[in-house]
Amino acid sequence: MLHSQYRWKTPEVNLEAAQPLTEELGISPLLSRLLVNRGVTTAGEANRFLYGSVDDVHDPYLLLGMKEAVPRIRQALERGEHILIYGDYDADGVSSTSLMIQLMRFLKASYDIYIPHRSNEGYGLHNHALDWAHQQGVTLVITVDTGISAVEQVAYATSLGIDVIVTDHHEPPAVLPEAYTLINPKLPACPYPFKGLAGVGVALKLAQALLSEVPEEWFEIAAIGTVADLMPLHGENRTIVRRGIQSMRNSAFPGIRALLHLAGVEISTVTSVNIAFALAPRINASGRLDHAGRAVSLLTTEKEEEADQLAHALDLLNRERQQVVERIVEQAEQQLASKINGGKLPSVIVLAGEGWNVGVVGIVASKLLDRYYRPTIILGIDAETGMCKGSARSIPALDIYSALTDCHELMEHFGGHPSAAGMTLSCDNLQLFEERLNRYAASILTPEDFIPVAEADMVCRLDEVSLQVVEELELLQPFGMGNPSPRFVLQGLQLREARKMGREKNHVKLVLEQNGLSLEAVAFRRGDLADFLQQDTDIDLLGELSINEWNGKRSLQLMLQDIRVQAPQIFDYRGVSDPLAELERGLKIFHPSLEDRKNDVAVLIHPSSRLRPSSAVDAESLWLYDKNGCVTPSDGQKNTQHSVKSLFVLEPPDTPEQFHALWSTFENVENVFLLHSPSERGGRLVSPDRELFKRIYIVLSRMGTQLIDEKAMLPALSRQCSCSVRMLSKVLDIFEDLEFLTRTEGQFRFVSNPPKRDLTASPRYQELYNMAEMERYLLDADTTQMTSWIMSLMKGAS
Repeated sequence: MLHSQYRWKTPEVNLEAAQPLTEELGISPLLSRLLVNRGVTTAGEANRFLYGSVDDVHDPYLLLGMKEAVPRIRQALERGEHILIYGDYDADGVSSTSLMIQLMRFLKASYDIYIPHRSNEGYGLHNHALDWAHQQGVTLVITVDTGISAVEQVAYATSLGIDVIVTDHHEPPAVLPEAYTLINPKLPACPYPFKGLAGVGVALKLAQALLSEVPEEWFEIAAIGTVADLMPLHGENRTIVRRGIQSMRNSAFPGIRALLHLAGVEISTVTSVNIAFALAPRINASGRLDHAGRAVSLLTTEKEEEADQLAHALDLLNRERQQVVERIVEQAEQQLASKINGGKLPSVIVLAGEGWNVGVVGIVASKLLDRYYRPTIILGIDAETGMCKGSARSIPALDIYSALTDCHELMEHFGGHPSAAGMTLSCDNLQLFEERLNRYAASILTPEDFIPVAEADMVCRLDEVSLQVVEELELLQPFGMGNPSPRFVLQGLQLREARKMGREKNHVKLVLEQNGLSLEAVAFRRGDLADFLQQDTDIDLLGELSINEWNGKRSLQLMLQDIRVQAPQIFDYRGVSDPLAELERGLKIFHPSLEDRKNDVAVLIHPSSRLRPSSAVDAESLWLYDKNGCVTPSDGQKNTQHSVKSLFVLEPPDTPEQFHALWSTFENVENVFLLHSPSERGGRLVSPDRELFKRIYIVLSRMGTQLIDEKAMLPALSRQCSCSVRMLSKVLDIFEDLEFLTRTEGQFRFVSNPPKRDLTASPRYQELYNMAEMERYLLDADTTQMTSWIMSLMKGAS
């Protein structure tokens, strides 16, 4: 069996609600079910969702504060006032600032921009920036994607004679700044119908209020910020992003064209996924490692050459960001390993290090959360001040903001949401901070909460997902937060082929079949799967369906995200050159969690074995063959055999009793890995043969009746009789039973006139026969025979 990495969760299918959509809109039943699962239940709603509607675009004057903001900005334009656009350093803030620059240029305004430095200044409105603005003659500040919590700073601006118009989309606090006006759809009194606008979406609405109609290309900038800030892609956001992508496919902005080209994205087919994974990381890298002003310059430049230079600079910053993240992840992993030291993972992972760039600690936290599925907090330590600044990422079962609130007195500052947060605290409080968080989490979380969940849209058969149906799924675009790319569970597919691909053979392609229909599935960075999937096995897959075009041929393809095999499997690696390496690979695929291995894994060796698995195998996972025909744990504990799921046979048993003991001891085993080699034996046993026995008897009789040193004589005797030393020793055992020779203290003496006895009268004769037959199967049987034999033993058949 191969267990899935995630718990697959699919919603209940409401066929009754989906049927009218199929009939009224002429769409496939599959698409109708997808729409219903996403809360789109009427034909009118479905039509708007799939094709867009003017009803999704709302009057900007419905935003509270807009009717005050527009006259004030027009007054500033008429009087020639100097305006400051104050933004933020993330992709939404960069997009918002860039869109406002386009607006200021269009209005021929006198303006400046200010974006704080992430590391040196931090988030939000700052008094020293307002002092600078005052010196520049600024009389009006327009914030974008920030400012809704800046109570003291707005008051300070007012004292300087500066009016502040706050445009923001973050959750408003209980106490609001007394600005000239506030524009935020989430304000309690705001009647705006759609609350999910990004900061750039609010900026776009301000531009629409001032101009009535904005240039279509401005939607490109709005789309970037909306997708990058993980805003829900329904309602007005769908319209903004859809129009932005359509414009982006023939972009008027040199910076966007240059960045798409550099990222290897075909501009004519750009999607929201390209924005999320190609544009957003490069734009964000500017604010993480340098200053976000570079990204603003890229999005607002009108010169091709400058755009190319800036795009290359952002790409280099993004690569540097990746290296910084990798380095911190590696250091964090080492720190975590030293903390665990053979114990269990903590409920909340808290790691801190000097020199860790606070601009990327959130990314590091996300990576560790993905790896361990634990709420994770990563903090950078400032050695000079003794302060830590960090980011948290959490799993659905733990509201990290509530957890932080529970120990709020330990922090200088914190804020965030149930799934992500930021905080600042003294290094002196770190240990207590970690202890309090874990104590809180222990009172909330259950073991099941630590099993990651993969949301799928539905379970379907292969005959439900034709090329035409998959093409139709494009109507659901743009994909993103609140409207993810559809994921399907396909059950009971027969595996016809599994092969590695890619230059380093680190990817895998599967060829599958169901009721005569075929499907190819591809998984990146999971090449090892090819070695652990057996032909004709029934498997279940979870992934995203797409159409693969190659040499003019179009075929259905699944981008594989998870896989499971629900039947026991036998993996035949007998005779491999490095069995320990195969053991390691099997563990990574079937038991990636170090914590679970000591209960789920058993590794079989002999007590005198030289083979010793690495630290990847807990000592509690080692089991030994017993002289009494049993298998026993190396540490003497006997309460884990029922939980063992994978059995790794590094060395074959000596006796049939030991071999049969495997299946009675590990009665719940799901996977058996045969890693033993014939070379591990001190010679082979063969089924008893009268001619061999006769030849050995004749050789012994020629030696006379003197005492002979058995250990010294066996090698020479083995050569004369053409059998292994081990086999010869077993024959001597039988001869002793039959009184053909006597043994004493390592020596034997041939009996010249022994009694006539049939060979089968010796109990050891039958024992040798059984051992030889067992060994023949263990070492010589082909994989099919071996699999059938072990499967029958696992089922309790004789």
